[in-house]
Amino acid sequence: MYKDPYHFNLERYIDPGRFAKIKEFSNKLPTPTLVVDIDLIASKYDELAQAFPIADVYYAVKANPMEEVLMLLRDRNSCFDIASRYELDLMLSLGVEPHRLSYGNTIKKRADVAYFYDKGVRLFATDSEHDLRNIAEVAPEAKVFFRILTEGTGADWPLSRKFGAHSDIVYYLILQAQELGLEPYGLSFHVGSQQRDIGQWDDAIARCKYLFDAVAEDGIELKMINLGGGFPASYVDPTFSVQEYADEIMRFLSEDFGDNMPKIILEPGRSLVADAGFIVSEVVNISRKSKNNMYQWVFLDIGKFGGLIETIDESIKFPILFEREGMADEIILAGPTCDSMDILYENYKYHMPETTQPGDRVYIFTTGAYTRSYSSICFNGFPPLNAVAVKTEDLL
Repeated sequence: MYKDPYHFNLERYIDPGRFAKIKEFSNKLPTPTLVVDIDLIASKYDELAQAFPIADVYYAVKANPMEEVLMLLRDRNSCFDIASRYELDLMLSLGVEPHRLSYGNTIKKRADVAYFYDKGVRLFATDSEHDLRNIAEVAPEAKVFFRILTEGTGADWPLSRKFGAHSDIVYYLILQAQELGLEPYGLSFHVGSQQRDIGQWDDAIARCKYLFDAVAEDGIELKMINLGGGFPASYVDPTFSVQEYADEIMRFLSEDFGDNMPKIILEPGRSLVADAGFIVSEVVNISRKSKNNMYQWVFLDIGKFGGLIETIDESIKFPILFEREGMADEIILAGPTCDSMDILYENYKYHMPETTQPGDRVYIFTTGAYTRSYSSICFNGFPPLNAVAVKTEDLL
């Protein structure tokens, strides 16, 4: 917390010495640019793997598809969750074998299922009869896992409603899969991205146990549970550690499955790469909308369409630091595009040193996930977010 609520306090987010090094490194970069520390991603991967020793990690490529990130995780024997033929082509071009890939998207064309199968992928997610029949027809004898609908309560970025099906639907899909010549392999769920309520895994695992037992009575043995992602990154609001998540989730699994533990898969994205990135941006303008308006509007050269789409509804609150020091003003932050939706934070007030001027640089931390991959191609002509990969030594 701030020592003085009216003073801009750098130490709230980062060690001043490290911030000085980051500023020095960033001086040579154009704005906006995403900087990703791949050594930190390696540490995050090792931390997660050690916390969940029984689990296979399938990195969610959509979180950050930079080749440097993917090659790092490839060389650490990670597997990968992919959602399109374009991600498949990327992974194969980097030398990742098809058996390390999962087609985790439940919304896919029949032609794309066939494309994955022809390239050697044999693990497919599903949550509907139409999709299941497509898999059976063009990917015979493939392994399928069935996504259970969850509410996403407690998540900063919920993933409910669009994906998954209720347990009663999933039950019949499992029976149908066997009839269609597929292997009903397991179940999956996602409790929501940046999930703060660890108990959400307890409820989802209990649903898995119910379905494991229900289909066992029909002679079907499910072998796997995909726990999804949802593990935290270090935004403004605090979270539990990865180890605390792991300890609780392993307890939930043990309580429900005991010695009959199924194969466990994780699909982390944000928790591996978010903390490893920061965006260096620039203040374009500072203005007031009226003489008596108490809040200044601060316009940056990056906004929702440049990579910060997760500020929709102010869902994800990134740590943001300015170059200067001084007394803190509460501000409204917005992006550079000609769209009134391009306001980052209006209700949640960030603090900016009163000495800040247009042209100053701004540093937005914990932006290694869902920034470059979300940036638009050419809205208002702005190019996709520039990105560079570095090693930790480059920032020391």
